[in-house]
Amino acid sequence: MEIIAAIDPVTRIEGHLKVQVTIDSVDNTHRVTDARASGTLFRGFEKLLVGRAPRDAQHITERICGICPVAHGMAAVRALDAAWHAHIPTNGRILRNLVAAANILDSNILHFYLLALPDFFDGPGKGPWRPTWPVDKRFAENEAGELLENYRRAIAVRRLAHEVGALFGGRMPHPPAFIPGGFTANPRPERIADARKKLTEILAFTASTYLADVERIAERYPDYANIGTGHGHLIAFGAFPFDDAEDQRLFTSGRRLAGGEDLLPLQPEAITEEIRFAWYADNTSKRHPTDGKTEPVKPKPDAYSWLKSPRHNGLPMEAGPLARMVISGRYPFQTSVLDRLRARAQETRLIAEQCLQWLDQLTPNGPVYQKPDMPETAEGVGMTEAPRGALGHWLRIEKGRIAHYQIITPTTWNAGPRDDQDVPGPLEQALIGTTIRNPDQPIEVLRIIHSMDPCLDCAVHTMTPGEAGPKIVSLLQPNGSSAGAIQ
Repeated sequence: MEIIAAIDPVTRIEGHLKVQVTIDSVDNTHRVTDARASGTLFRGFEKLLVGRAPRDAQHITERICGICPVAHGMAAVRALDAAWHAHIPTNGRILRNLVAAANILDSNILHFYLLALPDFFDGPGKGPWRPTWPVDKRFAENEAGELLENYRRAIAVRRLAHEVGALFGGRMPHPPAFIPGGFTANPRPERIADARKKLTEILAFTASTYLADVERIAERYPDYANIGTGHGHLIAFGAFPFDDAEDQRLFTSGRRLAGGEDLLPLQPEAITEEIRFAWYADNTSKRHPTDGKTEPVKPKPDAYSWLKSPRHNGLPMEAGPLARMVISGRYPFQTSVLDRLRARAQETRLIAEQCLQWLDQLTPNGPVYQKPDMPETAEGVGMTEAPRGALGHWLRIEKGRIAHYQIITPTTWNAGPRDDQDVPGPLEQALIGTTIRNPDQPIEVLRIIHSMDPCLDCAVHTMTPGEAGPKIVSLLQPNGSSAGAIQ
């Protein structure tokens, strides 16, 4: 018997995501045979930017998302730096690193404790812990109490990371300090001292609690080391330069392909976006972002998402903390739900340790900005790592105004639909083949989705009143009759 389960919207993620899975049930064994991930809102920022002054780009694109605005500001100023051949003073480079790092620390702690961890243990008998499913929860009551206490502590620690970003960036979210040519804030001694105190506390929590809690999950749920594996292809754009020439970075750029042993170089020219199953004009498919277009078309036969399908040399690629850690040689090359949780926690410790070193490298009241030449015609690309993975901004300036802008976000890489060859996206593939204990309560599907931490705020943005929003979610038989309900 074939069952179709639709979760719409998926909760405990950023933005609106619908995931539909087809479950084949034979002899009381239930297995996902197909999956469709649908971004249900349209992002129009690329079109909104055309005609604007170039230096508006970082301020406008930061509004794409309130969870990872720093990465968009970074990508935008890097695109302008490249277009205008800017030179960034050492202080400016380090301050950019610190604010971007604080945002990743904040997001990683938020993800595990507030978004993913509730899938694995029962909390108090009230919202947001209720309603819930009586499903595969493997922690005793006293262990669940300890996890709940760490959940509460994580909220305060996450706030500390937010405060570190605001110390140097001016505010969080949407810090205004990123500008082409550098940064707007000076690294005053009192700010450095305050940041050091907060980062030390973040590091202590991560080392003593966050990493240990991830290992608790691994001990109780060892089967999830083989669940949610996906295509197995990983991509990273790289981030956090160690020197002004950017010859060395904390996270290197590159690719790893499933079954391959070698780190492959990133080939930015090999990136395309496909739109056969997305609500965009068919003649815009397989274009490089320098020539990409955002031309919405809805309705459209067979299309089911507002996300495009990015590909590198025609292959779907998974982005995120796991990809960063594997490509930088800091984590074994393997993909699963547990690997994503572990890699993110280990990355959090690595970044917190590095932030303390960057504080030592700052020169109080030293230069943070060098004004670049600003030709009226120029092109630039800004590539970096957002909390959820590889982020790119492609920019063209004509007559002193933005003439072209395209953005590929991590969730577009991860949660995009099938491509022109009908190959599923990374999230879809991670779901296919999964064994489900109870099709009426497919907790395995939610755990896989949450391990990738989708951010639909970044991927899609504008909605038509009356055409999108939360819907009743049901399990349907092939004839359309209801087989149960998902809360």
